[in-house]
Amino acid sequence: MSTKVTSLDQNTFNKLRKLYIIALSAIAVSVILSQILVRKYLRDQQDDAKIINIAGRQRMLSQKLTKEVLLYTNANLTTNKGEVLDNIKSTLQLWESSHQSLQNGNDSLQIEGNNSEAIQLMFKELQPSFTKIQTSVKNILQESSINASIFKKQIQQETANLRIQEQQFLTIMDRIVNQYDKEATLKVEKLQKLEFILLIVTLAILLAEFLFIFWPAAKRTKQTIKNLLVSEEKAKEMAFNADALSQAKEKSVNQLKALSLVMEQTLLFARISLDGYLIHLGNKFSSRFNYRSFSNTTKFSEVISTDKKEQEYIETLLANHQNTGWQGEIKGTLANGEAIWLEMSIIPYHSGEQKDELLLICFDITERKKAQLQIERLTKERFEAKIDQQKTLSAKIIENQEQEQNRIAKDIHDGIGQMLTGLKFNIESIDVKNTERTAEKIEHLKELTTNIIKGVRTATFNLTPPELTDHGIVPALTKLSQELAKFTGKNIVLFNKTEFNDRLDSLTEINIYRITQEAVNNAIKYAESTHIIITISHSKELLSITIDDNGRGFDTNKLKPRENGEGGMGLTFMKERINYINGRLFMSSNPGEGTRVTMNVPI
Repeated sequence: MSTKVTSLDQNTFNKLRKLYIIALSAIAVSVILSQILVRKYLRDQQDDAKIINIAGRQRMLSQKLTKEVLLYTNANLTTNKGEVLDNIKSTLQLWESSHQSLQNGNDSLQIEGNNSEAIQLMFKELQPSFTKIQTSVKNILQESSINASIFKKQIQQETANLRIQEQQFLTIMDRIVNQYDKEATLKVEKLQKLEFILLIVTLAILLAEFLFIFWPAAKRTKQTIKNLLVSEEKAKEMAFNADALSQAKEKSVNQLKALSLVMEQTLLFARISLDGYLIHLGNKFSSRFNYRSFSNTTKFSEVISTDKKEQEYIETLLANHQNTGWQGEIKGTLANGEAIWLEMSIIPYHSGEQKDELLLICFDITERKKAQLQIERLTKERFEAKIDQQKTLSAKIIENQEQEQNRIAKDIHDGIGQMLTGLKFNIESIDVKNTERTAEKIEHLKELTTNIIKGVRTATFNLTPPELTDHGIVPALTKLSQELAKFTGKNIVLFNKTEFNDRLDSLTEINIYRITQEAVNNAIKYAESTHIIITISHSKELLSITIDDNGRGFDTNKLKPRENGEGGMGLTFMKERINYINGRLFMSSNPGEGTRVTMNVPI
């Protein structure tokens, strides 16, 4: 019978172990598979961004090429024609190489020419315009060294052809850029669906593990405890009936001896006094703890552990439950320093000799406990790694945003510089002898100068303001509200409720400024609000900034990114920025009731 029970228990444990391995392996495979697929799609998205950038640059290069040709053919241009010719050649070469790279790929640019069928058809449609523009520019460059009279006539004809073909080229190129953007958006949607499927699979695995592993194991454990409690009641009944049934005493003692023999051979079994001293130690217990000899002055806690604190805990446990019994897990330490975990049951017992004892039945659960502790450690490490990854992602997004804004500022500056150069050429072309024509040009130049100044102020305002670096977040937000009110005509007011004027860490200040700037811009662009209030308050440990507007509001439950890829990232970047500085962001809004955005940042 013992052999059958042992075999059954071994088969049960083997089955549970196999189920655990299968379940954990399935979860691991699903996690690894999701990571591989997500990383693949992210790499594809990076390539799409490069291709869209190059495709958009093609439009700019075609316009730049036309402008440089027109500048070269301008009758008023008497100097620097050689420099203009060099610019035309350089632009033409970059334009041609980018055109070929978009179709056939380019290793140096790290892009592949795997275009869809729709884009390939668009490039075939674009090719005649590209060829005509290319031919016209090359003819102009070739004719630049011929006789002046021939040059003028031929150049005028080629320039006219160039301007006609440029419009067709830009129209088709716009369609190509939009198609690239549409295909990139479809890839993102496909990734979202794939992630959702993987999530469902993972949840299904966890549910199956609960239904087929944890729940049956819990039921089995419950049944075992119930059986032990039933056995306890029977043992008590036998002990109390032993005095009254004197004729059956010998039989009962023999039965107890037989039961003790079985327990000694199959279980970690011991008998101790109420003071915690050993009365009897089973063979299996002695073998497991390598404790062959003991006396009536040997405490049970000394057998279980060599650690003083663990011994004190076991003695306290025995003293507190000597009348009520107890069942649970305890930790011990062998003589060689090895940790051991036991599931122990304390059973009060009356031996019939006017002496109370405690029966101890234990199960060795060391391996299971090690696995449990290992799972807890891995779960904690995985959670910490995920938090670190999220922080790294947030820092990268913020860094990329700042780099992009600096790049935009440089591009705007260079563009305005070119406009100023054109302005200078127009001024030099003024003939002071022609009074009427001169007055007309001066009025035009005044208007152009005013627009350039306004453009510079508008462009540089969106970049990092000097007030933020020099004076801190409050002066910077004050300047922001004043400038936006001036530019937009909205009633934008800043209210420093608690007179906060302390300096914070530079990264904290720039993130607070960007979040506030994004919230105010959203209220201006999308909410159709007329009044915006920025409220600053603080306590000893917290800085709170609230942006309220009286706009049309929206349903926060239906807030989704825009499908055309032109928006929807503002809220994401705001959340990433607030997480990066360990703050919290709250947004409340209802249709027709305006919007409130609140950020709390630890000081």
